[in-house]
Amino acid sequence: MEFSDFYNEYNLLLELALDWLINFFAAVITLTIGIWISTRIGKWVSRTLTNFKKLDPTLPPIAGSVVRYSILVITIVAVLAQFGVNTTSIIAVLGAAGLAVGLALQGTLSNVAAGVMLLFLGPFKVGNWIETNGISGTVKEIGLFSTTIDTFDNVFISVPNSAIWSSTIVNHSRYNTRRMDIDIGVSYESNMTHVMNTLLTLANDDRVLKKPVPQSLVVEYGDSAIVVRLRLYAKNNVYWSLYWDLMKRTKDVLDEAKIEIPFPQRVLTIKERIKE
Repeated sequence: MEFSDFYNEYNLLLELALDWLINFFAAVITLTIGIWISTRIGKWVSRTLTNFKKLDPTLPPIAGSVVRYSILVITIVAVLAQFGVNTTSIIAVLGAAGLAVGLALQGTLSNVAAGVMLLFLGPFKVGNWIETNGISGTVKEIGLFSTTIDTFDNVFISVPNSAIWSSTIVNHSRYNTRRMDIDIGVSYESNMTHVMNTLLTLANDDRVLKKPVPQSLVVEYGDSAIVVRLRLYAKNNVYWSLYWDLMKRTKDVLDEAKIEIPFPQRVLTIKERIKE
């Protein structure tokens, strides 16, 4: 081998080594910057969403993680491109793999999608009392795959998010106040004005809201009683304690006012058969 050929090969190897080193350092810098940017933007998204009080507390960290890992994937693809890797084929393979996984985990992904929608739209939050899919209880946790509900008889229930998302959701804790209706049947011999005024005395409780104004209404003429309704409003946090107290006091108040609560009655007419 002549010296000139050796020199040319040496220069070629040197250029390749320099190109590789430049690409290596460029890849390291790109990866470092990508990790830094992904971490900063992920934290910024999480912190920004935390300021929205209507969003569930579970959503901001999840959204921040999704943004962070998305930027990391883009960074890794850019790093591979520095070394001349055909990223188009990699993206195509990842897309095909994602499609296959999506078809295999269709049910699981539907739960994830439903979980994201529940967290983002917020029809209920942790601590709310809800009714959905035939289940009633307090929400303990909203996850990506399922929602945990504790029933009032202390039973743990884990409900798939897709089942909740596809059913009607009744949220009893959505608003700070709730309406309370107490129906009482009184005798047909009772004076309705006296009955209605007597029931309104039950609303003289500090837990009863002054507005809307408590009402007493005649709602039904039954077979053996006239149904009178006491309607009032209370804060959610005292609703049930007030309800049970009023249910107990109603009988005492009506007895003091000498208002009869009739039993179901049936009038029988007996005709004697006249013997010829």
